[in-house]
Amino acid sequence: MLETKQEIEPELESGSDSEPIFISTAEILRDYTLANESRNASLIGRREVLSGKAKFGIFGDGKEVAQLAMAKAFKKGDFRSGYYRDQTFMFAIGAATIQQFFAQLYAIADVSLEPHSAGRQMNAHFGTRSLNPDGTWRDLTQQFNTSSDISPTGSQMPRLVGLGYASRLYRELDELKHLTQFSRNGNEVAFGTIGNASCAEGMFWEAINAIGVLKAPVVLSIWDDGYGISVPNEYQHTKTNLSDLLTGFQREPNSKSGFDIYTVKGWDYMALVETYQKAANIARRDHVPAIIHVVEMTQPQGHSTSGSHERYKSDERMAFEEEFDCIRKMREWIIEQRIATAGELDQIERNTRKSVENIRTKLWKTFSLPIYKERQEVANIIEEIEATSPQKDELARLRRKLMEKKSPFRRDNMEAIQQALLLVRGEQSPAVQKLAQWRTNQLAISKERYGSHLYSQSSKTHKNVLEIKPVYSEKPATLKGYEVLNRAFDAILGRDPRVITFGEDVGQLGGVNQSMAGMQAKYGKLRVSDTGIREVTILGQAIGLALRGLRPLAEIQYLDYLPYALQIMSDDLATIQWRTRGGQKAPVIVRTRGHRLEGVWHGGSPMGAVVHLLRGIHVLVPRNMVQAVGFYNTLLQTDEPALVVEVLSGYRFRERVPENLTEFTIPLGVPEVVRDGDDVTVVTYGAMVGVAERAADMLARTGIEVEVIDVRSLLPFDVNGRILESLQKTSRILFLDEDVPGGATAYMMQEVIEKQGGFYWLDSEPATLAATEHRPAYGSDGNYFSKPNAEDIFTAVYDIMNEAEPASYPNFYK
Repeated sequence: MLETKQEIEPELESGSDSEPIFISTAEILRDYTLANESRNASLIGRREVLSGKAKFGIFGDGKEVAQLAMAKAFKKGDFRSGYYRDQTFMFAIGAATIQQFFAQLYAIADVSLEPHSAGRQMNAHFGTRSLNPDGTWRDLTQQFNTSSDISPTGSQMPRLVGLGYASRLYRELDELKHLTQFSRNGNEVAFGTIGNASCAEGMFWEAINAIGVLKAPVVLSIWDDGYGISVPNEYQHTKTNLSDLLTGFQREPNSKSGFDIYTVKGWDYMALVETYQKAANIARRDHVPAIIHVVEMTQPQGHSTSGSHERYKSDERMAFEEEFDCIRKMREWIIEQRIATAGELDQIERNTRKSVENIRTKLWKTFSLPIYKERQEVANIIEEIEATSPQKDELARLRRKLMEKKSPFRRDNMEAIQQALLLVRGEQSPAVQKLAQWRTNQLAISKERYGSHLYSQSSKTHKNVLEIKPVYSEKPATLKGYEVLNRAFDAILGRDPRVITFGEDVGQLGGVNQSMAGMQAKYGKLRVSDTGIREVTILGQAIGLALRGLRPLAEIQYLDYLPYALQIMSDDLATIQWRTRGGQKAPVIVRTRGHRLEGVWHGGSPMGAVVHLLRGIHVLVPRNMVQAVGFYNTLLQTDEPALVVEVLSGYRFRERVPENLTEFTIPLGVPEVVRDGDDVTVVTYGAMVGVAERAADMLARTGIEVEVIDVRSLLPFDVNGRILESLQKTSRILFLDEDVPGGATAYMMQEVIEKQGGFYWLDSEPATLAATEHRPAYGSDGNYFSKPNAEDIFTAVYDIMNEAEPASYPNFYK
């Protein structure tokens, strides 16, 4: 229903969900103008890529009208978790500008010009800034929020679970009511967007199921243009229709279980506005999620600048896309409703094209002038070198070639410098030194420009957590490992209401190893929760909660199950601070357990894979549960994500308990010497520490004294060079773990021998001892012959000493 008056916003607490939507003529024309601005940004953006000024373009053309409707239902405090088609929506809520759009297209690494990723992501990857420059939280209820986009298709879905579920926690947990900078009584809705083709992925279905189970206030939009690049829906979905597939999630009348599901055409302006208002009002008020399947969408420029859709779309489809282009249909509707004349709309279209081009031109100058200036500086220094160099002709040609470059890139400057320095190698002149210094300075600047914020740079970094050493009485109490954790988690949950823990069997059962026993009964089902078997969305649930100010402690039941969630941990969680250049953070703590259990699927140790895929997340490997508690106490004082791998065989072992169990902290990246020795340094972690100690006892009987070092923390690794100190004493070293050969042992070797300079202190070849290449076979014997045991360690260390001093350590076992 159209009226020429301002929109009347329905009240949250009362009123019909189907009240008429009133939109003024002026607002409709503003929307039409914005749609055209967005379309022109896409068209000009494609031209900039094809001309070589930008590297790649992916745009939201064809989705403009639906996104305008979504923006009208989006309120301050709400969150979006979307993908790279949502530029019109971002423009409509004022969370992105045309200037920022082009700044991202040109990869401008300046957060003041490109606040979404500071040039670190491709265009149309948006993310609002949740943090102040010092890393403290902004008031998220007073701004429109979007979690930082990532490219892997469907990967925005897992975090959507937590973004929505946070509203339920904020509404239903009284102990969270004071956190008003994150929520106002849980009234916030999480809006998700996804393309039709990505809905074929498992992450989509897992997330939909989790959202429904959790009754999270989510409004998910499916932008359906019929294709996934060149593959039509008939190859993507059974029955080719997502609405048909999703009917099983439809809630029954008067029920709050399930989704409200809507199907609406992507070119029908008023129907879209009414649908989004209704869905968002119900989700906001009743915490009932909704799916809006937006069909008959088009994609005028194809998938991206890397190809042309004319190659795979039929003439009939191309004709349909022209006829049902959403902006064209909106224009026809405006004229039909006599809101504006064709001539008036023509003028709007001309003005928007001109204004967008002007913005782009101005932004290009802002971007390129500093690089042109740097290029001129390089050319001037090269010219100085020419004056005295025998290579002046070659240098002059190099300089001219640099200055002839049409599109400026800093890499061109660096390549020219390298070539110039090669030409004049051996020449000594102030100008040569000046050029080399210019290069050094630029490398330092670029390291910060592109590499900052992989880890926290706020005052909450782990480096600022005060170390509190454990205090033991003369006769300390002993508890089983699971009891140690249970006592610690009770204290943690009691002192910090933001801590929410969940996972498979965590709630009623208290964890498969009882470390959470009794916690659900004490703190309630919302703070200590069971989940289904859904590792991807357990992790996504944690990310979303953390983005909204909570401190999730998410459990992946076993280390061997971590690969289910590893892609999201690597692509999303590990990169959040980096890809926003400090604009967002998600201090998730992931608990899991592994090592020394028997069996193919429960005894693995993929630590090398974990370490290399999770740069940006701390990876901690405590040898027992007291050590694990020290890490948890530290981590909860930081704003950084971490993975803690508890030793599976340690839950029943008795440990001495410090008097300050719930307060002591362990610094990250600081190894501990658990046995002194002068002959060989053995470096390991987790369950292998105890095995190494047993081997050291046997070696001592032969006169070999082993220094056993527990690294405790793989990321960060030995920040103070403690292992190098041991190597300087022993001059021999063995790296030991349960991973495959070349896994984490090779990583540790590089850290010590290469990065710390341990090579210069070696009297014997450095050695590694890992598990077999195959998975651990089942049973006690299978485990023994698949993983390093005390006898293997004895042999490896003894062989090192035998090679060095065969007379003193003769071989007796071969």
